[in-house]
Amino acid sequence: MKKILLISTGGTIASMPSSDGLVPQIDSKKLLEYLNFTKLNFKIDTINLFNVDSTDMQPEHWLKIKDEIKNNYNKYDGFVITHGTDTMAYTASALSYLIQNSKKPIVLTGAQKSIDMDITDAKNNLLNSLIYASKEKSSGITIVFNGKVIAGTRARKERTKSFDAFTSINFPFLAIIQDEKVYRYITDRNNEKEVKFFDNLNTNVFVLKLIPSLTPKILDEIFKNYDAIIIESYGVGGIPKIIETKLKELVQTYNNEKIIIMTTQVPQEGSDIGVYEVGKRISSISYLEAHDMTIESTVTKIMWILGNFDFKFTEIENEFYRKINYDMIFNEK
Repeated sequence: MKKILLISTGGTIASMPSSDGLVPQIDSKKLLEYLNFTKLNFKIDTINLFNVDSTDMQPEHWLKIKDEIKNNYNKYDGFVITHGTDTMAYTASALSYLIQNSKKPIVLTGAQKSIDMDITDAKNNLLNSLIYASKEKSSGITIVFNGKVIAGTRARKERTKSFDAFTSINFPFLAIIQDEKVYRYITDRNNEKEVKFFDNLNTNVFVLKLIPSLTPKILDEIFKNYDAIIIESYGVGGIPKIIETKLKELVQTYNNEKIIIMTTQVPQEGSDIGVYEVGKRISSISYLEAHDMTIESTVTKIMWILGNFDFKFTEIENEFYRKINYDMIFNEK
């Protein structure tokens, strides 16, 4: 019989009303009481790791989740993590880099409505996650939500209230779950390598979202305080003239000790910096391009790289362009 560890971290799925609004209060054992397990053939243990709204989820929480899985990895066949939906995609991406080559499934799920409500998606999402985690062919870090199985680096929350909250960006769903049955679309995951856990993240990462009124004056402070600057540009990507000169000056001033990553604000189809003149404006500096990666995976991947590898551009570049848990297609090395 398979053994699954349920790790609860809070979120809407575990929330109850208070005078100040919904607050995570329900622990992992209580969550299971809402489900009917008469047909299931696996054993479940529970850990209540913490109870926070996912708005308060920070990188130190990601590391605690990773540690809990690492400490219990040899004791269980699969793991399910209940989590708030707002930052679940960030956590799933972070765990994809902190826990690599896992032959065992590590599933994140949550809900748009608390599990104690009469009309809720929580029971279905939790049940589907446990079922998926118990299957022989399941592996790696995924999000299971509204009957969809999404690679941990490809998920994004696109709706704030609807049960169909998550989609897979620039990549197919790995599987769907209907009537407690798993129908797989992608089964080519390579699990020949041993699982590897990483213990460090460098969180000195800033995301600069371009808007038409942006001026160069903000760049000095960003370069002063952060090791990596992710520039969310428009369309396929480019740099406005108003910040071009200052950006190049700061790159030279810091002697290429800062990592510049170009990405796009457009969710689908990815960046392609070399198409327009506005993109070729920065060809004189060293930068990375996120291509079809999500912003969540771009942020957490560079945190992982900077936390675990020497600060050499060529090494950072090699790791950034190495495909991990389906995080990129374009320009993969």
